[in-house]
Amino acid sequence: FFLAWPCRPIRRLACDEAPPDMRKLYDAHVPLTAVQRAAVALGSAAGSLVRPDRADLVASLGETTGHAALRRIRAQMLRTEEGRAILNYKPRITDATLRGLEDLPACTFGGAYAQFMRKRRFTPGERPQVRFVDDCELAYVAQRYREVHDFWHVVFACPTTLLGELSLKTLEFFQTGLPMCFLAVAGGQFRLDRTQRKILRQHYIPWASRAAKEAQCLLAIHYEKHFQVGTRRKPLSFLSF
Repeated sequence: FFLAWPCRPIRRLACDEAPPDMRKLYDAHVPLTAVQRAAVALGSAAGSLVRPDRADLVASLGETTGHAALRRIRAQMLRTEEGRAILNYKPRITDATLRGLEDLPACTFGGAYAQFMRKRRFTPGERPQVRFVDDCELAYVAQRYREVHDFWHVVFACPTTLLGELSLKTLEFFQTGLPMCFLAVAGGQFRLDRTQRKILRQHYIPWASRAAKEAQCLLAIHYEKHFQVGTRRKPLSFLSF
């Protein structure tokens, strides 16, 4: 009886037929249900605590837990002319950007950034693409945050040691409120020895707090327009590490 009952074939929904909250909004976007988002967040959090060097896990954690913080960052960017221009034109930091800075003097911001990247064999293209943010503009804010991270190493004179990275992540937490930054520091500090943890808590966390409060919204700075100025000149003059 059941085999003879006529039934309509099961088919996948086309993109324009999908529920509004499950449509793909940009090329790299991976829509998630609430349950899937919670699972990715929990899995990424657990993995990041064990392996804070896993950039993909840290990125996924930031995207699945940072919606409220990203909205606050966007609101801060919209308050300034430079921030609004960034959101309007959506500049990207790419490998081509880095190649264009190779001939700048090391005393300039662009030259210092190129030297920083060259010495460490970093490339902007290594940064993972945002996938789990369900808003095109907030996804860009998250991507921008990811891409300017190395700029902050340069302008704050912050090394890429574990202690330096945790100190910069602390500053980023005070500036952005992204939960991922707090969790990265909370888990990463246990990879430091006792003396280093004491230095982090007594010196670098207070430094990060002061530096974050003294600086303007770091994501509202159009860094590309300042490549040829010195790192000790405004708007790139900050409280150094």
